[in-house]
Amino acid sequence: MKIIERVTKFERFIYAALIAMLMVVLVFAIGELAWVLITSLTNPPPLLLENHELTNVLGVFLLVLIGVELLDTMLEYFRENAIHVEIVVLLSIIAIARKVILLDPTTTDGAELIGIGIIIIGLSAAYFLIKKAGITIGSGLPPKE
Repeated sequence: MKIIERVTKFERFIYAALIAMLMVVLVFAIGELAWVLITSLTNPPPLLLENHELTNVLGVFLLVLIGVELLDTMLEYFRENAIHVEIVVLLSIIAIARKVILLDPTTTDGAELIGIGIIIIGLSAAYFLIKKAGITIGSGLPPKE
């Protein structure tokens, strides 16, 4: 039993280190988002975003959102020692939505578009089934100390 306890402690240490590093990454990502937004809004014409600027801002925004959701997933695992499938599916949906938003259909071949469509249908079905089964995030109880 002692080896299992050591492995569990090591695993928790690794998750804690990953959470700390992800928090640092998110701080810099927020800084980059602010920088991209400010530079996009101050370029001539001021306070008007062109299509490529808007796409760039949305891409960075969604990347930050993906990071926050990933942090949430890791925190839930750290608290309850279980990965919540709903959070992972939502993270995947956000990631594929980012891909679709940033996608240039003129330079993308049909096979990639079909693949993205299949992924969207699969993730939507997974999320629907998770919700229909009544699987929720967390137990509703305060975290264990």
